[in-house]
Amino acid sequence: MVYGYHLIFSTYGFWLPNDPRGSWSEFVRAWEIARFGEATKVEHSRSVAAVPDDRELRLAAKRALKYPAVVFSGAQALSVGRGFARYVERSSVTIWGCAILPEHVHLVLARHRYKAEQMMIQLKGNATMRLRDDNLHPLAACAAQGQSPPSPWGEKGWKVYLDSAEDIARAIRYVEKNPIKERKPVQRWSFVKPFTGL
Repeated sequence: MVYGYHLIFSTYGFWLPNDPRGSWSEFVRAWEIARFGEATKVEHSRSVAAVPDDRELRLAAKRALKYPAVVFSGAQALSVGRGFARYVERSSVTIWGCAILPEHVHLVLARHRYKAEQMMIQLKGNATMRLRDDNLHPLAACAAQGQSPPSPWGEKGWKVYLDSAEDIARAIRYVEKNPIKERKPVQRWSFVKPFTGL
């Protein structure tokens, strides 16, 4: 039985489909980065973030992107958090853990009537709306005349199913420690509820 999810999604340009460390992508769609290699699909769900890689190749691919890779400032991260809060208020989704980092987001959510993938799309959408409302959209300068700016988010994301109270508690601890790993302060969000068991 699935009781919750650990969702991870990144900003535009953070983790490319042909990242030398591996990805979950099966092909490279963007011609700008296809010349840096084929998709590097991995067949497991273990993190490959710490795997040694060709850093120069990875950075060269990022420089070739259509738009600049998105790295949230502190003000933009707060705006993203306000977007998440709006979503929680409208949907009644329960969030037990949240870390909004410069290049990716971690969330631990309770199972809901919406599928995990649907919640991820809606969270990204609400955050993007709030960035626009706050005049903090990181790709605002890339918008064509009379059009919305490109999404600040990478496509899709990762989900881990949590099927016990222990799994949920472990995921929450991981998410809470994530900012500290990046030498950022501990994050406290008003929309995050304490996990008190199943």
